Amino acid sequence: MRYLNPEHKLTVNCPDSARNTNNTYDILYRYDFRDLGQALCDLYADRDPEAPLEKRRVFIITDTNVAPLYADEVSASVTDHCFRVTKLVLPAGEKYKNTETVNRIYEFLIENKADRSSVILALGGGVIGDMAGFAAATYVRGIDFVQIPTTLLAQADSSIGGKTGVDVGGYKNMAGAFYMPVLVYSNISTVRMLEKRQYLSGLAEVIKHGMILDKEYFEYLRENEEGLAGQDPEFLLDALFRSNEIKKQVVEQDPYEKGLRKLLNFGHTIGHAIEKDSGFTLFHGECVSIGCAGAIRISENRGMITADERKEAVAFLESTGLPVRTAIPSADRILPLIKLDKKNSAGVLSFVLLKGIGNAVTCPDVSSAEITDALDYINSK
Repeated sequence: MRYLNPEHKLTVNCPDSARNTNNTYDILYRYDFRDLGQALCDLYADRDPEAPLEKRRVFIITDTNVAPLYADEVSASVTDHCFRVTKLVLPAGEKYKNTETVNRIYEFLIENKADRSSVILALGGGVIGDMAGFAAATYVRGIDFVQIPTTLLAQADSSIGGKTGVDVGGYKNMAGAFYMPVLVYSNISTVRMLEKRQYLSGLAEVIKHGMILDKEYFEYLRENEEGLAGQDPEFLLDALFRSNEIKKQVVEQDPYEKGLRKLLNFGHTIGHAIEKDSGFTLFHGECVSIGCAGAIRISENRGMITADERKEAVAFLESTGLPVRTAIPSADRILPLIKLDKKNSAGVLSFVLLKGIGNAVTCPDVSSAEITDALDYINSK
C-alpha cells in the first residue's frame, strides 16, 4: 500500500480568524532542505506578487539542539532569495516553553526591525514550533510563519493545524492562539538523526491517528513494524503522509477544536497530567502512549471495546518500545492535574475513548473512579 502522492505535497484548507480569510497552506515532503528557498519564493510569488520574498526579512528561530545540525543549511537555502536572514537560538527543552522565552523572541524581532512583511521560520520540534508560532500570531498583530519541523512528533502532529502556545506555571499550552502557518516543510531525513526516545515520542502520535480514525492504517503500521523500528525513510514518508492526511481531514472540519478535533486529544488528558507530574522528564509522546493505554482501559471497562482489542492496541504500543506504564505515587496527585486540563469545560472531565480501533468518541461523563482505575492499570509499581 502507498499513501504518498506523486507531488509529495498535502494541501490544508482552514479558515483563519486572525487573518480574516480562508488560509490554504501546503505541507511539502522532502529528503533535504535544498529547495526550501525556492519553495518560499514560489509561495510569495503566488501569495503576494507585490511583496516577493526578496523584499522580506526572514527570521530563523531555533534552539541549541537543532541549530548546530540544520541552521546553516536552512539559512543558506534561503539567503539568496530574500532581503536578509537573521537567526535566534533559544535554549532547548520544554521547561523554556514559557512567556519569558516568547518575550526574548519579541525583543529579538524588535531589535532587528521586523515588520508585518517579515517571515518567521520555526526550525525545530514542537516546542520551537509552538513558541515561534505564538510569537508570530501576536507580534504586531500577526506576521507570517513557516513550520520546519525536525522531529517526528512535530512532523506528525504539532506543525499542522495552527495550534500555537506556551506553558504557564508548568501547565501545558495554557496561553496560545490558533494561527495557521503559511507553509510546512517536512524534511524526513531529520528524523533519522533523532535519538531513539525522541523518535518513539513522535511515533506515539502517528499510531494515535490510526487508533482514533483509521483502523486500516493502524493495521498497516502493525504489519510494517520492522519499517517503523528501522526508520526506513520511504516507509516513514508514506506513514507520515497518511498520519498528516488524517489530521488534515479533522482540522479542516473543526479548526478551532469545537467538536471533531477533540478526538486528536486521545491519550492527552491523562498524558498531560503525567507529563507535568514527571517534571517533563518524560517526553510528550511517551506520556501520550501511557495516556492512550489508560483511555483504552476506560473504554474496555465501559464495554466499548473488548479485552482482546485492548490487549492488541496496548501490546502494539509496547512492542514499538513506547511505555504504556509509569510509576504513579498516588492517584490523588494525578487527578487534580487531570481536572485542570484546559480541554475540560464547566468542571466536566472530557475524555476521548474508543468504540473499537479506528472509532474514537468524546465522552464528557468520565468519573473520578474510572480514572483512578485507569491510573491503577498504567501504574508500574
